Amino acid sequence: MKKIVILTGAGISAESGLKTFRDSNGLWENHKIEDVATPYAWKSNPELVLDFYNKRRLQASKAFPNKAHLSLVELEKYFDVTIITQNVDDLHERAGSTKVIHLHGELIKARSSGNPSLIYNIDNNKIEIGDLCDEGHQLRPHIVWFGEEVPMITSVIPFFQVAEIVIVIGTSLSVYPASGLIDYASGADCYYIDPNGSKSMANKNFKIIPHSAVKGVKELIEELKNKSMNS
Repeated sequence: MKKIVILTGAGISAESGLKTFRDSNGLWENHKIEDVATPYAWKSNPELVLDFYNKRRLQASKAFPNKAHLSLVELEKYFDVTIITQNVDDLHERAGSTKVIHLHGELIKARSSGNPSLIYNIDNNKIEIGDLCDEGHQLRPHIVWFGEEVPMITSVIPFFQVAEIVIVIGTSLSVYPASGLIDYASGADCYYIDPNGSKSMANKNFKIIPHSAVKGVKELIEELKNKSMNS
């Protein structure tokens, strides 16, 4: 089976009712990014940070996978599919995708603020001040904040190096280091699903599918299925 790597961003979850990373006013859910998504924010106001992510977790728990998420599951019938997502929701998993890697962490997990290797599944429960890890450190959201390293980045590079098809959905590829991953897919057929198109992809030999995630994924999957059955 051909190997497909799919890189997804906030745009694929937007059609499930989850807001994209920043609104047009530059805010994320009415908060400045530096106030809720940086190590400094955590140090200066951990209560606000926990409240922010507790609300995001509740919001995500009420959302449902949309037709784009569900369509990607169908691809597994025909291809060896790995999804690399920048999203912190679990909509890919709830849709049924079997190989999902989260670059920027997961809302349904907490980790120790003193030992990053201690990670806990918390489902949709809140994290409160006073919730401690096994070593006695305060628990924090298992999220990669601005200014922090992305520990999963090196482990996903090999997937792009061996991919025969790369699909990018719902991300502007403007945030480093995730934006550099497609440079490792030099031998792959590449597709970019974006309702506005993207000038930044014009020189990267990507086929642009200028639709929303739901419509664009459906169109591309039909094309890939036809190619697979006729090859």
